[in-house]
Amino acid sequence: MKKIFIIAAISLLAQGISAQTIDRSKKPKPGPAPVITVADPVIYKLANGITVLVVENHKLPKVSASYSIDAGPITEGAKAGVISLMGSMLNEGTTTKTKAQFDEAVDQLGADVNAGASGGTVSALTRYFEPAFMLMAESLRQPAFPVASFEKIKSQTLTGLKSNEKSAKAISARVVNALAYGKSNPYGEFTTEASINGLTLDDVKTAYKKYVTPSRGYLTFVGDIKPEAAKALAEKAFGDWKGNPLTLPVLAKVSNPAKTEVDVVNVSNAVQSEITVTNLLDLPLSSPDYFAVLLANQILGGGAESRLFMNLREKHGFTYGAYASTGSGRFQSKFSATAAVRNEKVDSAVVEFLREINTIRTVKVSAEELQNAKNLYNGSFALGLENPARTAGFASSILINNLPKDFYRTYLQKLNAVTTDDILRVSKKYFNHDNTRVVVVGKTDAFVPGLTKAGFAVKQFDNYASPVKAETTAAAGAGSKSPKEIISNYINAIGGEAALKKVTAYQQTGEMEMQGSKLGVTFKKMAPNLNTMEIAMMGQTVMKQAFNGTTGYAMQMGKKAEMSAEELAEAKADKSLFNQLTYATDGSKMELAGTEKVGAANAYKLVVTSATGKKKTEYYDVNSGLLLKEENTLTKNGTNITQITEYADYKKVGDVLFPHTLMQTVQSPQGSQEFNISIKEIKVNPALQTTDFN
Repeated sequence: MKKIFIIAAISLLAQGISAQTIDRSKKPKPGPAPVITVADPVIYKLANGITVLVVENHKLPKVSASYSIDAGPITEGAKAGVISLMGSMLNEGTTTKTKAQFDEAVDQLGADVNAGASGGTVSALTRYFEPAFMLMAESLRQPAFPVASFEKIKSQTLTGLKSNEKSAKAISARVVNALAYGKSNPYGEFTTEASINGLTLDDVKTAYKKYVTPSRGYLTFVGDIKPEAAKALAEKAFGDWKGNPLTLPVLAKVSNPAKTEVDVVNVSNAVQSEITVTNLLDLPLSSPDYFAVLLANQILGGGAESRLFMNLREKHGFTYGAYASTGSGRFQSKFSATAAVRNEKVDSAVVEFLREINTIRTVKVSAEELQNAKNLYNGSFALGLENPARTAGFASSILINNLPKDFYRTYLQKLNAVTTDDILRVSKKYFNHDNTRVVVVGKTDAFVPGLTKAGFAVKQFDNYASPVKAETTAAAGAGSKSPKEIISNYINAIGGEAALKKVTAYQQTGEMEMQGSKLGVTFKKMAPNLNTMEIAMMGQTVMKQAFNGTTGYAMQMGKKAEMSAEELAEAKADKSLFNQLTYATDGSKMELAGTEKVGAANAYKLVVTSATGKKKTEYYDVNSGLLLKEENTLTKNGTNITQITEYADYKKVGDVLFPHTLMQTVQSPQGSQEFNISIKEIKVNPALQTTDFN
């Protein structure tokens, strides 16, 4: 007990002394920048051109190695996507092992082995490292390229493209680079369904022979291995490898806009818009401006204490976060400031982005801001040195970028020498304001008027960075059809009035995917307005909606809720299985609101107001007359919910064309959900009874 009492007393005494000597009202002064001691790796050169770097670290019985090919940016052109697909194929088995056999061999060693278009990696315990390393070499040198794997990866790639085709974030990533660099530049080109569909296995093999090679190769070992042993292993695995010689490509310089421009892309289902303010720059690591630009970017948009974050999120509440990034290296790179912003606040957010960029270009940052940025880099850089792979990366970076040998030893010394004058100078040089590019991807109806009112000249582009012709977004002109003609053309396009009136009921069955699970979907409709929708998982009903002409309900996971008065009124307002047949007689009013792009098609935008005052917007293909999209806003429990349905893949069933693909987006203040429904079967005039709708 006495011992415990003494320890407690000493603790209290120490706290008292601390309280007397530390003034907690003031921030502690930063200590000096850490002294950097970076050991040079042992470097060898193989006869075939591979550079071998070895960083010894015997603290743990583990070794990692990586092989990287410095091919530079690759222009794929019409074969866009072939390099990525080829890289994936390197993990699909070798000439001596199937994929299953290869994976089993790796698992038995407790190793981690991966290969890709730009090289491979391996990590294993010391005792198992050599066989694991040989497996990595085998995956790079002896890929099997099985046809089945090629078709599988190709299909997965197409599925990924399809799933992202309505994602504002994915579209923005594609369009920003395409507009900044140009589609013919390797940094601006992108993969499409057409380019992937056009690829063959021979294309993959050709790309492999051209780009997976010992030329411009860097083989790095890190961990519990002696340099001599690493060299011997490198010779054993790669010494006799021969391949295509690579030369670093020379890219033409791309100019920034002569004057700031705002480029927009319409994604009608977007709840938030993706904003990117960007310009191209040249900033090699050897530039005397490099360290000042790092710190300027940190102050402007490097984190939660940066100016962009504090302005757009903390002050205005436009977004969850606003950030900036600045590229560097041997080729042209980008400065970008980005945020995902509520559609209705886009114009204000763009103004604030440009204001913050202009401020850092014209007004000196405070000494405190600069010191805070330096402190962050001092700590993170020193902490990163605990990973031996970092020092190996430093060595290859020095070789690739032709840097002074002491570049990383003097890294913090150069960083801490940056002044507020330096920040002002480089901000003006590298962060454009009067000749920058602003790209906004989102629901253009919600923000283009505001941007125009703010004085910005707006250019419209489609999802693949092609200009949208002015007439596709203009108000209806002399050549436009009347609303009555548009509806008449639609009715004729899907079969004609006589054929539609013969349909008294129909049943659709299909499937949809939700969170990786396949769900069965069944729709039943009977004239004039009876309908049910049922969703099932593994044969069990998980959701059902029904309206029998008088009453209706929604049931989910066993819980049943009766339709509200508003929902009943809307359901009863339908007078036909094909609403367009009754627009002329049910009191509906139609207004043509110009034309817009729906996907790649030009479409008439028709605003339909029912006799009860309910509005919805329908989009009809200018050429085919078919209904492409429908937007409808509902009020549920006092909350507005927007439902957007896109229709595609029209096929004839009996005498009538029905869409077989329905892409539905539901937007609410809580977020957005997307459902793609694929209709597998449609029965026209099945033997339905009124009891089917109870």
